[in-house]
This record gives sequence, C-alpha cells and structure tokens, in this order.
Amino acid sequence: MSRRAAIIGGNRTPFVRAGRRYAQASAQDLLVAALDGLVARYGLAGERLGEVVAGAVLKHSRDLNLTREAVLSTALDPATPAYDVQQACATGLETAVLVANKIALGQVEAGIAGGTDSASDAPLAVDDGLRRVLLDLSRARTPGARLAALARLRPGQLRPVPPRNAEARTGLSMGEHAARTALEFSVTRRAQDELALASHQKLAAAYERGFFDDLLTPYLGVRRDDVLRPDTTLEKLAALEPVFGRDLPGEATMTAGNSTPLTDGAAVVLLASDEWAAARRLPVLAHLVDAETAAVDHVHGAGLLTAPVVAAPRLLQRHGLSLADFDLVEVHEAFASTVLATLAAWEADGLGTVPSDRLNVTGSSLATGHPFAATGARLLATTAKLLHERGGGRALISVCAAGGQGIVAIVEA
Repeated sequence: MSRRAAIIGGNRTPFVRAGRRYAQASAQDLLVAALDGLVARYGLAGERLGEVVAGAVLKHSRDLNLTREAVLSTALDPATPAYDVQQACATGLETAVLVANKIALGQVEAGIAGGTDSASDAPLAVDDGLRRVLLDLSRARTPGARLAALARLRPGQLRPVPPRNAEARTGLSMGEHAARTALEFSVTRRAQDELALASHQKLAAAYERGFFDDLLTPYLGVRRDDVLRPDTTLEKLAALEPVFGRDLPGEATMTAGNSTPLTDGAAVVLLASDEWAAARRLPVLAHLVDAETAAVDHVHGAGLLTAPVVAAPRLLQRHGLSLADFDLVEVHEAFASTVLATLAAWEADGLGTVPSDRLNVTGSSLATGHPFAATGARLLATTAKLLHERGGGRALISVCAAGGQGIVAIVEA
C-alpha cells in the first residue's frame, strides 16, 4: 500500500535571538507552545494521532523523552505515541519524512512532525575531571573515601564548559567550514549581503500581507521574529566586520549580517492521509512527495554544508526533473554563502538555475532565525501554504546540516 502524505498546515512560535524574550523558556516549553497552537487551529483536542515526532539539537539530560513529555502537556490524547529524532539542522524536515513514510505505508493516518531548540537554555557540561570526582563522591561510603575524592578537585575544574560550536572531527565551527566553501566557490561579500537583504525584505513583506497569520502563534508576548530587520540596507550590511574566514587567504566575507544568529523557537507541521483530512473537513495544502538524504566527507575536504549538492541530483534524477520544473525553491539560509555555493554547484552539475523570484520567496533563516531542529518544519509549512496560494505547483526544499549531512524534499500541490 502506498499513498502520498498530505500537508494540512503548520504552526510555530516566533523565532527570537538567544538570550532575549525566551531566555527563561526551555526547548520543551517552546515545543509545547507550537503544539498547542497547532492543536487549537485544527481542532485536535482529544485526538489520538498515529505519532508525534520531533527533536532538538541542544538537549539536556532531562530532555531524554522530550517529545513525549511535550505531547503529555498538550490537549492531544495522551495515548498518542511520540519519539525524538536528531539530525542536526535537518531534524525538522527528517521528522516530517518519517511521519509521511508511515502515512504512505498505511501504518498511521495522521501525525505531527517538527523540532525545537533553545540556544538560551543550552546545556552546560562540567570538566571531565570534576565529573569523575562527583561520580566518585556519590559512590563513596565512608568519610575517608569522600575526602579522598574531594582532594582531587582543582580550581580550574570548577568552571562550566559551554556547548561546543565546532565539528568534533575537525575542530572548526560551521561558520569556519562555510567560509572555506565560500572561498572554493568564489562567493563574494556583495552577493552574500544582497541575499541577506532580500531575505529581510521578503520576510517583512510576507508579514505585512498577513501570510503568517495562520502559521504562527504568539508566545510570551512575542508576535514576530525578532531577527527580522525590515529597515536594514545594503550599506548597513556592508559596514559589518567579518567574523568567519579571517585566517584564510583573500578577503573575509562572512559577517553577522549574512550569517544566522543563535535562535530560540519551535515549529511543527500536521501531516495526514487525504482520507483522514477529508473526514475532518480539513484542507490539504500540498503533499510531501519524496525526499533524499546525503552525507559528504567533510573531514577530508568536502564542504561541511554541501550535502544537498549531492542529495538533489539523486532525488531529481529519480523523478526525471530539473530545477526548471520547480515553481519554488527553498534553500535553508544557514549562511548566505551556503545558499550561493549550493546554487552554483547545482548549476555546475547541470541541474539548472533558480531565478531569484522563485528562491525563498517569503525570506528564510537569515531574517527568520534558525532554531536548529525547528527550521525544517518551518520550511515545509511555509512551502505548502505558498503552493496552495498559487493554486498548485511543485517546490524543492533543501536543508544542510552539521556533520556533513543534508536533506532535500519535493512538495507538490
């Protein structure tokens, strides 16, 4: 049995820069808020869904069963199963693929996919020496054993260890990896700033026309993404100092303005069979047709965020398509340079080009923000609504991810 998974709609919190309005909210709090908005919008109170799948990249040990605990805090039937997935920035789209596959196989009729992240509430580790002392202290049964454990403490061990923003096998941050890819593809500073400016302008225009009214639930008094800068200009972006690639030959081109900031937020999307939607008189915006994941060997020189360059040709070949066959293309804006390098690589591979009026037409991560695990669900819900507005069409979604991974998906209305 095989059938297409319908995209009914989505919901998210506004995305907020880390350390600001959501500073006291956990990843679970944000996920519950996004789920609550979706449940209310589509009358899901008391519904037992096939499953809810979500995840977070920055997780505390208390978040072991994050999605299940979030579901139990909503009005969904507590008999709804839930589980976590984590594939870095690809998480939110990967969860949708998992739910869609079960719908296609007839294993479930409806489910929710999404993701959440709070960079404000990122887990702090302790020095490994301190961790061992604390474990030995907890196991000690005599005063002498406790004193022996405490005697191993050193002042330098008492400082918390912040989350690492670096690849485990290279020691380089995503930004530094992206700067190397920008250099490889000769991506200019001006092109990056122009893409960033367009993202802010498109997102501001989408808000002004009410596009997000049924995709977003205000949270903690926040009604819009606070990363958005509708008044920014090319001159303001050009005045920013580079922050990545300063150790590379030539001009460093990547700034805080053409890179995504650390962000808090959550996003979810409701998927179902056409029959389930019809029985509840719910609209079908589009269908999630197919997807492809890929990985590249970033340890030995491949661009960390270039896996969609590998995934897209596989997916398009499977369906006999080129980029010219897509009415919309959504490329996650981890960095402006990543988008431009991806487009250049696709063109070099013979997939075609993407006109600017089809690319990220309501803005993307540079203006919206990027809570790592939430971005994929945001892109999917946005894309489905855009296609529905057009009265039909086909879209390609591309998301790069840490670890040299990525995912691309086809959506049709």
